[in-house]
Amino acid sequence: MKSTSIKEIVVLVFIIGLPFLYLASIYESLPAVIPTHFNYKGEADGTGEKSTLIVVSIFMSCVSLFTYLIIKNANKIDPKKNTQSPKLLQKIAYMIVVFLCAILLVIIQSSKTGSMKSNQFLMPLIGLLFAGLGNFMHSIKPNYFIGMRLPWTLEDPENWRKTHQLGSKIWMIGGMLIAVSSPFLPNTSGFIFSMIVLSVMVVYPIVFSYRLFKKSKAE
Repeated sequence: MKSTSIKEIVVLVFIIGLPFLYLASIYESLPAVIPTHFNYKGEADGTGEKSTLIVVSIFMSCVSLFTYLIIKNANKIDPKKNTQSPKLLQKIAYMIVVFLCAILLVIIQSSKTGSMKSNQFLMPLIGLLFAGLGNFMHSIKPNYFIGMRLPWTLEDPENWRKTHQLGSKIWMIGGMLIAVSSPFLPNTSGFIFSMIVLSVMVVYPIVFSYRLFKKSKAE
């Protein structure tokens, strides 16, 4: 096995293993019944046995590993056969794994404390994820796995390029705005604010892409 592959496995095991280490360190101190679901206000509205956290951790880890493998090997399985930068794909894959494991840590911590402080942890993580993806978005070539995979972007490379250039800026700005602002807002208003910003970040590039498509058809 190549040294790079060994390094890759070590990094993945370290990232994915962190939530398990944290859960193991607090598991005995957890009550038999813990909060397992929270509403948008961060209040617990569902309970279950603490062993549920083990099941959730295993499931999330499997999702993280599966997502990592799909993104890292996108060049091999993408029908478009467009060669993305392997380093770019691996960076995005690692970022997704870190995000999912951080979300799992938030879930475990919230079950311990009995409330989910979404504005302090969850929304900033989501904001940082979008900002990170935005940082890479302008370098992504047309494909069926990552990026804004719209009928118009997949049909026209120029539409893809312009849409992702715009999306890159919007996602970076919007993501950082959520990450920086949400911790200072009350739960309800912070959640609403973040959802509005996320909606603009997603919808505006789609509208922009569609207008480019209509304009190219008219010409």
